[in-house]
Amino acid sequence: MATAAIPAGTKWWGGGKSPFNMSYGKAMMWYFLMSDAFTFGAFLISYGTTRFSANYWPDPNRVFNAFPGFGHANLPLAFVSLMTFILIISSVTMVLAVHEGHNMNRKGVEKYMFWTILGGLAFLGCQAWEWTHLITGTHHVLVDGVVKEMATTVSTNPWGPLVPGLMHDGHEVGTPGPVAFGGFFFGITGFHGFHVLSGVVINLIMYIKVRLGHFDQRGHYEMIEKAGLYWHFVDLVWVFVFLCFYLV
Repeated sequence: MATAAIPAGTKWWGGGKSPFNMSYGKAMMWYFLMSDAFTFGAFLISYGTTRFSANYWPDPNRVFNAFPGFGHANLPLAFVSLMTFILIISSVTMVLAVHEGHNMNRKGVEKYMFWTILGGLAFLGCQAWEWTHLITGTHHVLVDGVVKEMATTVSTNPWGPLVPGLMHDGHEVGTPGPVAFGGFFFGITGFHGFHVLSGVVINLIMYIKVRLGHFDQRGHYEMIEKAGLYWHFVDLVWVFVFLCFYLV
């Protein structure tokens, strides 16, 4: 049985108003972000299940106490707080870029997109430094019943950070941390870092298109708004990563 051809220009929605009250592209971006949120949620739920079923776990205040120029000083969570501040500021500049886009101000969009990209690159640089300094330093470790001073590096102990807190003859004694900690930490923060890198690339493409005047030719800056949705999602996910790994 032959199927009747559908005339070109057929209007699929005849209700007078789109049920989504938004463009197709923006609706698809929301669908993508929802699916990505489920992925991060699965990772963090898996981490939480392992974390609270383990007999011991690294103390975030002792593991994450390194700071550029100060080594492993007594500055718990100071560096990751700086990283979080940078990411939040980049989210603010993205909001301002979207606002300027609504006003069709190309120079304003260009300026705030530049600062957003710079913030993303700064965050990635901080994360690279943290990865290479996470478990370096000197610790007192119990080896075959004897307290020894051991310098650990990322290359020699990448998945099991020392767990400080035990005392022996006045010395702090650590035991190798659970392998799951390193796997979850580098896996989840790396996955988030990949999203930040993707966001920086997307924002860079948008920045170039703004400078070339492509959005002025279209008559709107909706692409900047869609890129902003993705960037805000990345910032929001970091809040949960920060809570799970650094505060709990």
